[in-house]
Amino acid sequence: MRRKEKEITDRAAIDEILHRAAICRLGLADGGEPYVVPLCFGYDGEALFFHSAKQGRKIDMIGRNSRVCFEVDVDQEIVDATEACGWTMKYISVIGFGRARLVDDPAEKEEGLHTLMRHYSHKTFTMAKGALAKTLVIKVEIESVAGKESG
Repeated sequence: MRRKEKEITDRAAIDEILHRAAICRLGLADGGEPYVVPLCFGYDGEALFFHSAKQGRKIDMIGRNSRVCFEVDVDQEIVDATEACGWTMKYISVIGFGRARLVDDPAEKEEGLHTLMRHYSHKTFTMAKGALAKTLVIKVEIESVAGKESG
């Protein structure tokens, strides 16, 4: 990171940001074509979980290249100034890299969906087998992660 004074290296602080974020942007690449998609997600301390339809662009891209990048951010605030170049943005963000895979094991798939639901609710849910069969779960094993606080 170029601006070391903005870097967050404490893993507990990074985990807290990942738990607070509402949306995760998943970056994929296929040859020279980048693709970023905002997704609901769950985080278990080691991996991210996403749900998806069984077909689509991101599924095709993961099949060709499992390397991914992800980004979350919280506490965004525009800071205005009298001069245009004085405007800035406050935010806290996390960017990480890993490998995505489609989860086949039914028990792991269900646990991934529970992880995702715990991210947004403190309730316990029962997964309907029919819905579970129609839903694809993507797991991203995190290989590296870094945080940044600006403003």
